[in-house]
Amino acid sequence: MAMRPLAAPSLVLGRPGARVLVVRAPGSHAGTPGPFPSLAARPSCCGLAVALGVAVRHCSGRSRLRAKDGEVEELRKGYNKAVGGRLRIKQITDAADGGRSLIGSKVAVCGWVRTLRAQKGLAFLKINDGSTFRELQAVLLPEAEGFEAICAQGTGASVRIEGEVVESPATGQAVEISCATSEHRVVVLGSVDSKAYPLAKKKHSIEFLREIAHLRPRSNLIGAVSRVRNALATCTHNFFQNRGFLYVHTPIITTADCEGAGEMFRISTDENPKDEGAGGGFFGRPAYLTVSGQLAVENYCCALGDVYTFGPTFRAENSSTTRHLAEFWMIEPEMAFANLEDDMDCAEDYIRFCAQSVLDNCASDLEFFINRVDKDVKDRLEMLASKSFARITYTEAVEVLQKEIQEKKVKFEFEVAWGKELQTEHEKHLTDVVYKGPVVVYNYPKACKAFYMRLNDDGKTVAAMDILCPGIGELVGGSQREERLEVLDERLEALGLPKEDYWWYRDLRIHGSVPHAGFGVGFERLVMLCSGVQNIRDVIPFPRYPGHAAF
Repeated sequence: MAMRPLAAPSLVLGRPGARVLVVRAPGSHAGTPGPFPSLAARPSCCGLAVALGVAVRHCSGRSRLRAKDGEVEELRKGYNKAVGGRLRIKQITDAADGGRSLIGSKVAVCGWVRTLRAQKGLAFLKINDGSTFRELQAVLLPEAEGFEAICAQGTGASVRIEGEVVESPATGQAVEISCATSEHRVVVLGSVDSKAYPLAKKKHSIEFLREIAHLRPRSNLIGAVSRVRNALATCTHNFFQNRGFLYVHTPIITTADCEGAGEMFRISTDENPKDEGAGGGFFGRPAYLTVSGQLAVENYCCALGDVYTFGPTFRAENSSTTRHLAEFWMIEPEMAFANLEDDMDCAEDYIRFCAQSVLDNCASDLEFFINRVDKDVKDRLEMLASKSFARITYTEAVEVLQKEIQEKKVKFEFEVAWGKELQTEHEKHLTDVVYKGPVVVYNYPKACKAFYMRLNDDGKTVAAMDILCPGIGELVGGSQREERLEVLDERLEALGLPKEDYWWYRDLRIHGSVPHAGFGVGFERLVMLCSGVQNIRDVIPFPRYPGHAAF
């Protein structure tokens, strides 16, 4: 069947006796018919406007459209001319009334078929467009245009459905779309070979989904994770921007090792990069993929005040655990004229803000995580958003853990002793058992931390902190930075790091040095915390780890 041209998107809102407001895509004309009929005679049009996130103001002179909370800008711009306009499924299913205010309205939606049950004289179709976890059901009769074409398809096909919103008799959904007359139609945008399509309507293992990373966003798990990841990225920028931080793009290619660990990816255009010496190679010296944007963003902190960077980082650690990736994203703010206490306050506020944002914006995805992934994820987020974080020194943490061992309340694989790093099992015991909530541990032994962390007056510890969270362990690592040049030089020398490689970093301590502090958050670990997903490879779109860089 040939697909007839689709009209430019147009939505008509109004009420009896009032002037009519038309929202039309740019480039369309006033006389161009659209897929939505006039609703001027329908008293429910205001409910329709609310469901779409639009407010309509009626007056004797003219009608006005204003965006509600800055939303539905897409209705003005019409970024869907290829299909003649559409509503996102979220605008229907996730409305406060479940879409009931749209009952009786003709709408158009697009998406991918999740299930299709066709029988003589009737077909049931469920589609999802990625805007929400929820699916929208359409009930088709043979009178609808395209009935036979859609019945020949299956899971995975892409479609456009144009029909009437009606109350649904089925449980779990307030409304559905009815395609029962010749005015309604279904267009197959992209067909599918049902026998070859790898994502049948069943539960798939996460290992299998990683093998089809190009299709796994269509799965329930990865779709939900992606929306939570998006919500967290959005609220990250909102948090820092609303507090006066400036967003700085730090370099991916670097010659400095921020952590001093040496686990960096060497980059070169030469076949034998080991032969590159001083003055050799593309950059004139060995260059690497950065493990952190912190050192670079400190430059801007010492000129612009509060700043942050949010971007990809890399570590050549040959690890295949569920907590490590070769490529991952970091959120790294830096605050001028700030100390360790400011650092802890900002980090706690940020994590609590993120938890609340997911609760506010990802309700349907959280329902899925509770049922299929982690039944405690919502309770954990509510606790993070509402409960103040406990704060203890590293020394106090060691004493608490040693007491737990002495009283035979716990037995650890790794030794707990002052001067040794806290292991994941130690961190989880503190958060899950002892304090039953997030814990900030600060003032660590200097041997456990990086060279740039400020040395405390005791000469043994540095002004560093980690935030430990239930179910995930360490989530945040930060410190007050060492602003004293002579102390910084001593730390570099003690760790065997050449001062000339950090000449510009040292220069900041010569020209107007200021106390400053910052922290880093592993973005993927934050997504794990907010979704309950246990493997870090399943919270990033295309995971990179030893032996795997496909897609």
